[in-house]
Order: sequence, then C-alpha cells, then structure tokens
Amino acid sequence: MKSAFFSSAIIVCAVTLAAQQDPLVARARAIHDRIITLDTHNDIDPRNFTADCNYSMRLTTQVNLPKMKEGGTDVAFFIVYVGQGDLTPAGYDSAYRAAIAKFDAVHRLTEQIAPKEIELALTPADVVRIHKSGKKVAVIGIENGYPIGTDVKRVKEFYDRGGRYMSLAHNGHNQLADSHTGESSNEWKWGGVSPLGREVIQEMNRLGMMVDVSHPSKGAIMQAIALSKAPVIASHSSVRRLANQSRNMDDELLTAVKTNGGVVQINAVSDFVKAPEPRPAAASGPSAASGRASGGGRRGAEPAAYKCPIETAATPRPAAPRATVKDYVDHIDYAVKLIGIDHVGIASDFDGGGGVDGWNSAAEAFDVTLELVRRGYTEEQIGKIWSGNLLRVWGDVEKVARSMR
Repeated sequence: MKSAFFSSAIIVCAVTLAAQQDPLVARARAIHDRIITLDTHNDIDPRNFTADCNYSMRLTTQVNLPKMKEGGTDVAFFIVYVGQGDLTPAGYDSAYRAAIAKFDAVHRLTEQIAPKEIELALTPADVVRIHKSGKKVAVIGIENGYPIGTDVKRVKEFYDRGGRYMSLAHNGHNQLADSHTGESSNEWKWGGVSPLGREVIQEMNRLGMMVDVSHPSKGAIMQAIALSKAPVIASHSSVRRLANQSRNMDDELLTAVKTNGGVVQINAVSDFVKAPEPRPAAASGPSAASGRASGGGRRGAEPAAYKCPIETAATPRPAAPRATVKDYVDHIDYAVKLIGIDHVGIASDFDGGGGVDGWNSAAEAFDVTLELVRRGYTEEQIGKIWSGNLLRVWGDVEKVARSMR
C-alpha cells in the first residue's frame, strides 16, 4: 500500500512540476487569478444551508466554498428555482413558499453560517468590492417567474430579498410566458409573453432586475427583448447550431440579444453542449437536459431523514459527461464570432444538471480559462467572458431603472 501511495505521489508531483514549467499553463493561471470569475447559474437545496450541513463544508455538491476556493471561482449566482406547477391559487402559494425557502437559505449562508467567507452582492459595485476584500461573492437569480403568482408586487418583494435576475418561464407554459417545451408539440398558451408577463417585464425594468430569457419559447424571448427597456441576459443558454436542443439559442436569437445590448451566458449542461445519441426507449428517463437536479434540490419526493452529503475520499466521482471543456468552449467561440466578444459569458448550471468533462465542479473552473488561453483569447477578452460582460449589462439595467424612477 505504501509503495502504491508513494508512486501516486510521485506522479502527482511530476504532473504539477510539468504544469509549472509550461508557460501557457502558467500564463493561464496568472490570468485566472487576476480576473473575476463569475458563474451565473448554480442550483441549491435549502437542506444544505443549515448549521449542521452547509457550504462551508466540502459537500458532494458541485458548488460549495471549499470547491470555489480550490478552483478560483469568485462569484456564484445561487438560484431560486421552483419547478412549474398548476396555474391555480394553491399552486402559486406552494411555489411562493418554496421560493422563499431558497431566498432564506442564501441569506443564512452569507449572514449566519459563513459571513467571513462569502457575502451577498446586490449591485455590480458590490461584486467588485467583495471580491477585493478576499471573500467569495453570492448573488441571487430567480429561475421561473411562476412563484410570483398573479401579484406583480411580488417582483419587488423578490428584488428586496436580493433577486437580481428572473426568467419568465421554465419547463412548461405559465402565467407569464410560453416555454421552450411547447416546441415539441407546437402547442402554445400565449403566443409569447402574456399580458401579465408584459407588466412583470416593465416592473423588472423599473426596479433594476435583469430580464432572463433562458427557458422561454423563441416567440416569448423575441417579445421580451422588444418589450424590455433594458438589456436582457440569457443566464444559461448554449448555441443551437452546435447542439440542436430547444433550450439552445439559434442565430436569430443570439443576434437579437446582441442588438439589445445583452449577454448570453453559455450553458455547461452536457446535452446542451453536445447533443447525445438517441436513447433506447427503455432507458429513457430524467436527464440533465430535462432540468432535474444532481444534488441541487429539484427532486420530487423528500426523504424522511436528510443525510448531509459530505464528500469523502470514498465518494465516487460521477461518470464524466460526453461533452468536454473543448466542446464547451466551441460554443463560446461560435457565439463570439457571431455576436462579438462583448455579448458572451459563462454559466455552469451546476447542481441542476450542469457539468462537462474537465469542468464538473467549481473546483475545476481554471480548466475553462486554460482552454480559452489555448485558443488565443487575451486577458482582457477572458475577463469580459468570465464576468465583465455580465457586470456591464447589470450596470446598464441599473441605469435604466434610475432613469425610469
């Protein structure tokens, strides 16, 4: 056993030494350490935000503080996600309660559990200030406007709780907009954005909350862009030309986001990066592309007793997805060539189905930077892709809000 251990140690040391001697790796490491790395989509489970089980520990979740520190991930948008349910008072009430539990979880982490390690940002300036202090940065995004029900005043409530972007819909049409899922059957509820959804977009503009166009239908996205007085974001969407999925954006949508002044955060769900081979009917079931969680809290049934998912040496590493970091950066390359360096960003969708071979957790964020350096991107360009573009758009949204007030 000892000899095996020392052999492994020698191999690790040799690999580390080789990396240190590789000028390209060293340059990528220096760039990664200097820029702000920002990931706009990380799902959460409130059960991992308690005194006894939380992100100050190295959990099996793809994102937590130890993994963010290891990989040099500076900013994580933690997501208030609620799956689509019935468009009834009872459905809205249940969704609202689930959303509040996730808002509260993020506040618990930043205010009670680990306030010396991570802080909640409410503005782009906060992101820069907190990063300079040496802490990690938390931001809250809202995936699916379903929990606001039919009460537009809840948009302000969610903003006051820290929500800084919101998508109108998720998987399934709701009271605000059609979903991309209608494409398979060509069945639509609104033909885009509903009358209530139009009011919600106006209120988001007034408050300074970014309008997220990931997940709605193409018609709803185009209408949302036209309706919004501020630039929009696609918080986690990949390129349809490279992977023909209804969740991905075609060239017309990508160009529309550019014309609007917005940003597309490229999604790292493997099936959205590289379309999988058709599955046999018997093997079909929930996958990353279906929006199910792998430890992120999207599962239906709650266990009787929750066991904190502490990562140990014996914890098996999940099988690597078919797509790789190189496949992922192909999407960045395509978008940059089509719509320009100022309109492309990065999103993992970790703990919500995200992850590619080489970037399976926040601990491996450097590999994305390394691949960008290999392809000739400059430090300025990499800084824009990792955070600069999103922070610029967020700032522009705030300016529009101030002008509307």
